[in-house]
Amino acid sequence: MAGQDRTPVIGLEVHARLLTRSKIFCACSTSFGAPPNTHVCPVCLGYPGALPVLNRSAVELGIRAAVATACTIHETSVFARKNYFYPDLPKGYQISQFDRPLATGGRVGSVTIRRIHLEEDAGKLIHAADASLVDLNRAGVPLVEIVSEPEMHSAAEADAYLTRLRQILMYGGICDGNMEEGSLRCDANVSIAFGTRTEIKNLNSFRYLRNAIDFEIERQRAELERGGRIVQETRLYDPSSGETRVMRSKEAAHDYRYFPEPDLFTLRVDRPWIEEVARRLPEMPDARVRRYEGLGIPAVEAEALVAMPELAAHFEAVLAASGNARAAANWTRNEVLRIFHQSGSFPDPAHVGELIRMIESGTVGGKAGKEVFEEMASSGEAPAAIVERRGLRQISDPEVIRAAALRVVERNGAQVAQYRAGKQQLFGFFVGQLMQETGGKANAEIANRILRELLSA
Repeated sequence: MAGQDRTPVIGLEVHARLLTRSKIFCACSTSFGAPPNTHVCPVCLGYPGALPVLNRSAVELGIRAAVATACTIHETSVFARKNYFYPDLPKGYQISQFDRPLATGGRVGSVTIRRIHLEEDAGKLIHAADASLVDLNRAGVPLVEIVSEPEMHSAAEADAYLTRLRQILMYGGICDGNMEEGSLRCDANVSIAFGTRTEIKNLNSFRYLRNAIDFEIERQRAELERGGRIVQETRLYDPSSGETRVMRSKEAAHDYRYFPEPDLFTLRVDRPWIEEVARRLPEMPDARVRRYEGLGIPAVEAEALVAMPELAAHFEAVLAASGNARAAANWTRNEVLRIFHQSGSFPDPAHVGELIRMIESGTVGGKAGKEVFEEMASSGEAPAAIVERRGLRQISDPEVIRAAALRVVERNGAQVAQYRAGKQQLFGFFVGQLMQETGGKANAEIANRILRELLSA
């Protein structure tokens, strides 16, 4: 089999923490960062006799995820017990959905969604030097698991799919998408040409996802090239070495001994509820990109603007304040995003829109506009006030500029003669002299036109 083309086949299982205030089967808080084992109760600790009660908000967010990904939502679905032992699983089983999930058959981009189901999260192990400590604050936090079909064939395709899915979940108010805090985690199933697959668990960054998939593809290819075979197993990605390593042999579904959860009724979701959720769902990233393209914004820029819901909302506000889609997109993608990365906050969109209008009208030049933006972003002062206080108002009166240009021409007779003799590169010298004459305030377009007229006379 050596030398044969082996196409990678990749599927992703994404676990998204739902934005509810309480856990899926009890009233404990889901807030992140509390002291260990303080957001717990008999239900999420798995005490005998403590009965689960389903959180309606978690179900509604699950419906949102299904609607946003164009899934078929089943009016009846069933919770099941997934039985396995692990120190962070206090009950000895996880309440999930198995053969009758909430939704099936959706799509994100070109990738088909196999199923979306609700389940509870496990706790968290904290490994110390000589012990492993258990924090059960996370146990019982509601999740949706979104399982794709194995339709991706490279790390780049998997990255693009997860990027769009994360955006959908964030726009829909379903999950905050914070991978560092574990709100969004991903398992990648990788095989070569539909051979035996390996599962890479708990990838919590896009870089880890890409690196783990690339390494696993090459590892499997190398194993087959030397006549070995791929073993079905679960692996972990080690960021320090850039390699995946064996975690455990992969269990089959029957090893979990799934059976219906006896303490929960069948979940029933009627059509009016689904339709109401669909009506309240905000505009999704794909629709926004198409709308932005209709405003004359190139596709690449439109995709950049929808990267974060907050950025898209800021762009919309700047657009409303400025009336110029292209300028609003350029300022948002570049200057506004830079300020956000530096400070963690956005400048006032009304002020950004006002500044765009001032530049368009010739009230302030482009270079001075950048200075105004920096001060505006740090102080919160309105751009018009900054321009007046600092005397940055641009000179756009042609007669004033012409008078200054005449003085420049009269002072530099030798250079004028050289220019007229064919030394065209001197034009920049005259522009610099004119800007110096006007304190850098001359409208560049008018100044260039007048200078060319005078030098050609």
